[in-house]
Order: sequence, then structure tokens, then C-alpha cells
Amino acid sequence: MKTRAVILAGGEGSRLGVLTAKRAKPAVPFAGKYRIIDFPLSNCVNSGIFDVMILAQYRPQSLIEHVGSGAPWDMNRDFTGGVKILSPYKARNDSDWFIGTANAVQQTFTFIKKDNPDLILILSGDHIYTMDYEPMISFHMDQQADLTMATFKVSLEEASRFGVLAVNSKYRVTSFVEKPPKPASTLANMGVYLFRRDLLDQVLWDDHQRTDSSHDFGKDIIPGLIKSKARVFAFPYTGYWMDVGTVSSYWQAHMDLLSPSPPLKLYNRSWVIHTRTEERPPARFPATAHVYASMICDGCFIEQGARVESSVLSPGAIVRSGAVVRESIVGTDGVVESGAVVERAVVDKRARVEQNARVGWGIADQQIKIALVGKNSTVPAGYTIEPEAEVSTDVIASDYDGNVVRAGQTIQTRRQANEV
Repeated sequence: MKTRAVILAGGEGSRLGVLTAKRAKPAVPFAGKYRIIDFPLSNCVNSGIFDVMILAQYRPQSLIEHVGSGAPWDMNRDFTGGVKILSPYKARNDSDWFIGTANAVQQTFTFIKKDNPDLILILSGDHIYTMDYEPMISFHMDQQADLTMATFKVSLEEASRFGVLAVNSKYRVTSFVEKPPKPASTLANMGVYLFRRDLLDQVLWDDHQRTDSSHDFGKDIIPGLIKSKARVFAFPYTGYWMDVGTVSSYWQAHMDLLSPSPPLKLYNRSWVIHTRTEERPPARFPATAHVYASMICDGCFIEQGARVESSVLSPGAIVRSGAVVRESIVGTDGVVESGAVVERAVVDKRARVEQNARVGWGIADQQIKIALVGKNSTVPAGYTIEPEAEVSTDVIASDYDGNVVRAGQTIQTRRQANEV
């Protein structure tokens, strides 16, 4: 049986604030050296799937540059298989911007069904997890399923954030509700779908013709299949999975990596997370620097007297003497100058926190409130960025109205402010 994977990577990711101001959500950096899309891509190749199509839409440039020809994932193949990036296009008939996950697949299905794959594996490009898809494919074949959905258990308190399923003793799905206010189950949808190609072709076309549809897999396609008595099954997944669609979940996924027994195994040599990287010299820090429970990437420099605790420093990040970085993520080539404090914050690529500035701080009641500093921006010396405040991309000292950015406030460049 031939399986083709389709990765949905067109989302704007607005809940990630300034992190997605200049890039698609799947292109957001993660764990220092990776991008979020590296995880579904690596899951595919580690599962023996080398035929992948990526559906892109919002600000796809950095995603296209990162994936390139697919060489880091051994997908630079010209004739059979490999990785291809598809985006919306204007044609004489019905084609335009994608308006839902199902619509994205439907508009590009002419390319997706080329060469007649038997099965279509649909994946989200913005989830952090390691999963072998082969057992799910075998389960799908054994059950003679029309659709198999990967599922995992959540607490009742968080179930309303997900699509929730009910199944019988043979894992056949008997009901599905997208983000119910009062969940009746704790079995959640992961957004990993395995379809028979011919069935998917038909249901997408039927959905396309419905004027009352939102053209979404969770809201429209799956409930319709269950209602029609199609053979829909749930495949149980028990590993680590995180939807990093919010700033707090993005931050929490990084903190999970730094726990004494991290639930996500980045160091498993039998399941390598592949990525595109540039050559950097080894990280360097003297004995007088204080580094605790952190991930330090190549090219980083931590000066004497600096303190880095429970943090992730991306390639080329610099922490100067006397600076403190605690429970934070510092992006590629980010700089934290002497005396500055960065705590429970995300400082994006090439951002600079100048001397004695403060970005975020710990919250006494343990609520997760993260401060954000966007790509290429500067926090001037002595300034304070409060928790839940944001500094947009490309901000310079003259863009600030005062030396404190309050919670809920976003500082933009003069040009960005005029465009709103």
C-alpha cells in the first residue's frame, strides 16, 4: 500500500503573537536548533514515508527556505516521492486562498492524488511529538477503515480545547464533537488522519459543494463521516504531544524539555529529529558562568558572572557578564547585555536586551505569563517589559513611548502602528 503524507502548514498562528509576525507557525523555531515542522517531517521519514506534500499559505518564505529540496530529511528526490510545497493559486475555476483545513486539501487534491497513492496521511504542521505512523497504518488496514484518527487521553479540565471522541470496544468511533463546552469524554483528537484516497476525494468534493460548511476536518468532514456510518476508527497514542499554538504552550513545551526526565526524547538516536542547520563553533562559557538545567546550542557565548537557569539558548546567543536568563528562550543570535534580566520570556531571533533592562519576571501565584520580544528588536537600557507585554518585530529605541511596557501592551514600529 502506498501512503502519501500531507502536512497542513498554512496557519497564521495569531495566538503566538509576534513570533508569527514574519513567519508561518510551522516555521517558528523550537528547542534552539529546530523548527516546529521538523517534527512531523522527521516522523514521516522515521516511519518510512518519503512522499510528503506541504500545504503552505501564510508568510511561507521562511518555511520554503527551511525545507528547501528536503535534503536534511533525505527527501530530495526528483521523480518518485520527496517533499513538495504547494500553495494557493488563482485559476479559471474555483480556486483561491484556503478557507479551512479541508478546503486546503480539496484545492490541491489534483496534485495530492497524482500517481494514485492508496492512503493519504494528513498531519498538522504545528504539533510537537514523535510518532511512528507505521502501526497506525497497519491498524487502519486491519480494521478495513475509511478513516483512522490518532487520539490521546487528556484531563477532563482541558478536553474542551480539543475534538472529543467516543468509541466502542473495538475502537470504532461512535461520536465526535469539536471543542465541546462540556466534554463527555477525555479521548482527544490529535489532528492526525489516515484516509482511503478514494473516500477522501469524494467527501472533500461533497463538502466543497456545501454552502453551509466551514470546510474543516474537525467541524465538518469527520462528523459527516460518522453520521453516514463510515468506518471511522480511533488509534490510541500514548507518547508526548503538544499543540504549541499559544505562547504559554510554546513556553511550556520548552520547559518540558528541561525537566529531569523529559517526556520528549530529543536524544533518541533511533528516532532522529532532522533539521536544516548552519555550521557554528561549539558553545563557550567559562567556569565562572553559572549554567543550570539548560540547553545551550552551538555558537553560544556565556560570559563570566552571567547566569542561565532552566533556559534554551539558540545558536549564536550571547549572555553578557552579570546578566540573568531564567526560564526563558533566547533566539538565534539574540543578545542579553550586562546586568539585564530575562525571566519567563521569549526573545526572538537577533533581538537585543540592553544593559540593565528587564524582560518579564516570575509570578508569585505560578500563573504562566510570558513576555515577548520580536525578531530584530531592541529593548533599550534600563527599560522594563512586563509579563504578557510584547515588543513587535524591528522595534528600536525611538519607537517606545516610555521606559515600561505594561502587561497587555504591544510596542510596534512607527510604520507598523500607522498600518493598523
